[in-house]
Amino acid sequence: MSQTLSASTLLAVPLAPLVGSALAGIFGTAFGGNRIGRVGSHTLTIGSVLLAFILSALTFQQVVFEGAAFNQTIYQWMQIGSLKMEIGFLIDSLTAMMMCVVTFVSLMVHIYTMGYMADDDGYDRFFSYISLFTFSMLMLVMSNNLLQLFFGWEAVGLVSYLLIGFYFKKESAIFANMKAFLVNRVGDFGFILGIGLIAAYTGTLNYSELFAKLPELQSTTLPGTAWLLVTVIGICLFIGAMGKSAQFPLHAWLPDSMEGPTPISALIHAATMVTAGIFMVSRMSPLYEMSDTALNFILVIGSITALFMGILGIIQNDIKRVIAYSTLSQLGYMTVALGVSAYSVSVFHLMTHAFFKALLFLGAGSVIMGMHHNQDIRWMGGVRKYMPITWITFLLGNLALIGTPFFSGFYSKDAIIEAVHASHLPGAGFANFAVLAGVFITAFYSFRLYFIVFHGKERYDQNPDAHHDDHHGHDDHHGHHDAKPHESPLVVTGPLMLLAIPSVVIGAMALAPMVLGDFFKGVIMVDGTKHHAMAELGEEIHDWVSMAIHGFTALPFWLALAGVLVSYVFYMLKPEWPAAIKRVMEKVGIYQVLEGKYGVDWVYENIFARGGRVLGTVFWKAGDQALIDGVVVNGSWKVVGRIASVIRWLQSGYVYHYALVMILGIFLLMTYFVLLNK
Repeated sequence: MSQTLSASTLLAVPLAPLVGSALAGIFGTAFGGNRIGRVGSHTLTIGSVLLAFILSALTFQQVVFEGAAFNQTIYQWMQIGSLKMEIGFLIDSLTAMMMCVVTFVSLMVHIYTMGYMADDDGYDRFFSYISLFTFSMLMLVMSNNLLQLFFGWEAVGLVSYLLIGFYFKKESAIFANMKAFLVNRVGDFGFILGIGLIAAYTGTLNYSELFAKLPELQSTTLPGTAWLLVTVIGICLFIGAMGKSAQFPLHAWLPDSMEGPTPISALIHAATMVTAGIFMVSRMSPLYEMSDTALNFILVIGSITALFMGILGIIQNDIKRVIAYSTLSQLGYMTVALGVSAYSVSVFHLMTHAFFKALLFLGAGSVIMGMHHNQDIRWMGGVRKYMPITWITFLLGNLALIGTPFFSGFYSKDAIIEAVHASHLPGAGFANFAVLAGVFITAFYSFRLYFIVFHGKERYDQNPDAHHDDHHGHDDHHGHHDAKPHESPLVVTGPLMLLAIPSVVIGAMALAPMVLGDFFKGVIMVDGTKHHAMAELGEEIHDWVSMAIHGFTALPFWLALAGVLVSYVFYMLKPEWPAAIKRVMEKVGIYQVLEGKYGVDWVYENIFARGGRVLGTVFWKAGDQALIDGVVVNGSWKVVGRIASVIRWLQSGYVYHYALVMILGIFLLMTYFVLLNK
């Protein structure tokens, strides 16, 4: 029998990190006199996130095993006619799972940060920011209405801006955070248009009320067009997801966001913020099931992202950027699953990816620390023997990422491939090619990174220019970039080991309930009469053991194995081959296209940015200076001044002048009335 969860307990989940963030941000920084110091800042923030995780885990246990639920308004902000602006929580299996993922990964990042940022001047400020981000993400996933969802949506964007530009004296960091902010505003414009259409045509922002009114919109068209309203709303909402979840062509901000410290790469750009769009589309599944056009649009965009962003990962030499492009590609996989109505599979991959991608980012940070703040993989090599814990955990994360049978990524990734294969949407053919080709590409760039960093010849003493990373203010690595690598302290390797556990086992544990079972029953809606992917998936997959055993004979496994073997040959046996291929690609121009990121950044910078500046200059010169300042402001005072200069001659101070004016006035009035009477 279901029970209602405690509102006060649920409130404590997001508010605990908010309180920790406020205390660390005020009393742990110069703003509040730095009264609590570093120990106080990390103790408060880690304790608050730990509390949020414990409460989230208890909530998950009540929801999944005891049938508990919660869907209530906590606070009504205002009411405009029948439209209510509310703060409320909807706690179901989807929300409970997201709460656990967000708080667990955040807790690991908080602990890891104690070691990674130990020598940084902004230590307390960083802890305040990441706790504030945790609060924002929790408000997003726990919302029961679109207003609160939008609040959390914008809040994570704001904190992301602060974290990417954490080193605000560094020009590249300033450029990166502004780029992230502006690109996300493009997506958010579409998002708020979708929310506006929902409010206008349904009169509500509450999820439950919205879903109840959706049948009334089934045949409604957008005024003046033949477009179905649900299609327009679905595409507008998804444009918001394209920005937040970095889908082509609104993906360009995410690789540059690696300018921020490594812990936020794991927290924001791998495990939580970038999955907000995936969560939103899954939550809106009843709406998307009414429009095959919107689903096909999602499918094609996801396919392009999965394939072409993965290709860019092959040519990267920055350890964090390789993983960043991997994130883009995996987000494409999740989006593809949404497009074929396999929402539960997409969320399943979201969960597994959160663990192994956070592990890979934090592992990369550990390597950067061990390499004395060098992050160029060309000057690494042989790190395995110096950093055994980082090596083994990174290897486990890589095996999960490429979809090795029995690892968590295998179950979610293969389920996506099977779902795409079963889809009958027009874009399914291209999507099927993209996700299969992506398997080989993912394995290739992942193990290219692994082999170059952890195996082969040691090159750490050959770096001609020690590479600047997050700790741009610490110049000690200039004098020690030829020193031997060293293993990171326990405060760094501990989170790696804890994240490695779910990276291996969570897929097998969650496959049956989340993909084959009724974990999302009543939460995610699929129209089985039109979209058969999930039904066919249930017939293909029976349990985690048989799926993994069958995986050894399936095409994705052999593609992944081929990717690993090719990378081994290229970077361990024949390292001269990649250089030769690069020279050929440069001659035909392909390498330049890849290095230029398909020209997307060029278009943004030279067409949109420069075009915006030109347009702004036109408005400034013609509108502001000429029209407003020249005509309205300056023109008005000039007219008044000229009238005053004429009238002032009448104010001479002589009585006979005033008498003359009065006589002339009476004469003019008499003349007017005489003419009027005629």
